[in-house]
Amino acid sequence: MGRFGGISKEFSNYSTSRIAVLPIPFDRTSSWIKGSSKGPSAVIKASANMEMYDIATGTNVAERGIYTSPPVVAKTPGELVDRTYKLAKGLLDDGKFVVGLGGEHSVSVGLVKAHAEKFSELSVLQLDAHLDLRDEYMGSKLNHACVMARVNELVDNIVQVGIRSADEEEVEAADLSRVFLARDIIGRKNWYGDALGFLSKKVYVTIDLDVFDPSLIPSVGTPEPGGLGWYDVMGFLSELARKKRIVGFDVVELCPIKGLHAPDFTTAKLIYSLLSYVFGK
Repeated sequence: MGRFGGISKEFSNYSTSRIAVLPIPFDRTSSWIKGSSKGPSAVIKASANMEMYDIATGTNVAERGIYTSPPVVAKTPGELVDRTYKLAKGLLDDGKFVVGLGGEHSVSVGLVKAHAEKFSELSVLQLDAHLDLRDEYMGSKLNHACVMARVNELVDNIVQVGIRSADEEEVEAADLSRVFLARDIIGRKNWYGDALGFLSKKVYVTIDLDVFDPSLIPSVGTPEPGGLGWYDVMGFLSELARKKRIVGFDVVELCPIKGLHAPDFTTAKLIYSLLSYVFGK
């Protein structure tokens, strides 16, 4: 699968790397567009074309060391959660900052479980077009549409940003005071304080790429119009990193489109920029 960023072996070996990218190419419960299993390899391939100097922070986070793990292999959602949890736990126990790279959104459950055990009083920030709060969907409690219902069983503090689609069941299950609809926040910053105020000091971030408008990232499993722009997302994440301690994050749901490389590169840039915010502050 290659090394994230195409980083030299000097800065990508396990023992000295501060950061570990964990590819999780799982796509078994997607309910519409398939292909997120190809997302991690597409992102890693595109990432080799990035500049390692981050102009926004004036840093080169690659010098902290970025190790790319072998991918998580699982055949069922239950197996996915167990294997992802065990691998992420091992990385955390070795002092790594873990970046999960999906795959469909269900990959986040095992990651959050490992982080919730490692970090007390953890909160979870979800950037997404959908609430993902169904208790069960298509006969499974581990469907990608149920991910935040499962996360909410692990962590009692979640904030949901960029939402613009939901089922009645999900709305009833949501704490709407902690839901920030895309229509209310695009192009604005006056909501930052409210969202950050709900979060604890230690935050895990899960980013479903459909939080972005499809004009920026069309290659997702369930695209929704009216999404956030690049600076909407990055401005908030920059403020989050400044005010809170981000302890890990994942980026999920890229379904690569053949011949369309910009979304793959944008995803790689998103990951690297957020790492730069975390380690460059």
